[in-house]
Amino acid sequence: MSAAWIVFAKELRDALRDRRTLLMVVLSSVAIGPVILFALSALISGMEERADSREIWAVGMEHAPTLRNYLERQTLVVKAAPADYERQLIDRRFGDAVMVLPSSFEAELAAGDRPTIELVSSSANNRAAGSLRRLQRVLGGFNQEVALLRLTHRGVAPAVLDVVRSQERDLADPRARSAQLTGMLPFFVLMAVLYGALHAALDTTAGERERGSLEPLLMTPPSRHALVWGKWGAVACVGMLIAVLSCSSFLPAQWLLRSETLAAMFQYGVREAGLFLALLMPLAGMLSALMMAVAIRCKTFKEAQANNTLVILAVSLLPLVSLFNQEGEQAWHLWTPALAQVTLMVRVLKGEAFSAPDLLLPLAVAAIVTVACLAYVSRQLKSAALR
Repeated sequence: MSAAWIVFAKELRDALRDRRTLLMVVLSSVAIGPVILFALSALISGMEERADSREIWAVGMEHAPTLRNYLERQTLVVKAAPADYERQLIDRRFGDAVMVLPSSFEAELAAGDRPTIELVSSSANNRAAGSLRRLQRVLGGFNQEVALLRLTHRGVAPAVLDVVRSQERDLADPRARSAQLTGMLPFFVLMAVLYGALHAALDTTAGERERGSLEPLLMTPPSRHALVWGKWGAVACVGMLIAVLSCSSFLPAQWLLRSETLAAMFQYGVREAGLFLALLMPLAGMLSALMMAVAIRCKTFKEAQANNTLVILAVSLLPLVSLFNQEGEQAWHLWTPALAQVTLMVRVLKGEAFSAPDLLLPLAVAAIVTVACLAYVSRQLKSAALR
């Protein structure tokens, strides 16, 4: 252990020596929380502002004084749409759906017919798609009002239209609803840990082989196992440092939330940060060992970087399983590295409790993979003679 500690100190000093790369990784991990939460809150704030907007854009509203009267009684402001609104909607330069009324609207309405109102939008324009639903609700209210007036005029009770009354009851608590928006945070934290340990894992294996410093290191008294454990400890330490910085960055980042709704629902404190770290620390050690196992067979840093692309791709794609899986969480999710951590971190954001076995299962899988990868690295050092 003393020899492994010496190697650990040497490798950690080498990892911290490249200050430019380390500074970039550290700054990115610290900035990930404020940047993501600020962007998310800006998005939610914009959606709330558009939902509260009292403006209706229309073409031919002069042909529908009855509809205009209804809209103004609803405190809505009717504005004329731009002449080239269709092109602007396609180009996403205009973010509101447009109501187009025919010239015969008032005559058809007075005759008891059903005039056709065209709602122009673009499904590729997210802002316009949101305002389209608002226009549909407004026209639904107008239809209901006109129908009730017609029934009353003919002596029919309006209650005949309401055969059944429905009442919604949402079982999700505020934290579970906020997790639908903040569920991407665990993914970004996971990727920060992965990229934080990547450079150190490649440099301590393929990098030393390319520089020619690994052969002299193997001729020193420490055993191969001590060398491997010392190198892995340094790489894992860097990855765990990134995990601490990334998880801690969300604590002060909550001051930047512009949306009051998101600020009220998003509850991330010291307890949540601690649970995140309990899940990410073993994963950081596992990813460090896995990337070292891939890189130890490579002769150059670039070759190791290219081979570890498969690891990065797998780690980035596994959490997406929970997005495409509409049947809810499955038992095998907790057996899959990266996916298990993201699944449990989403549980933390939702405020759901999980038992000790749920936490110990990913820890055991990470420990097994770590030991297997380190044994492979040690065997490679023994048998390769560094050809």
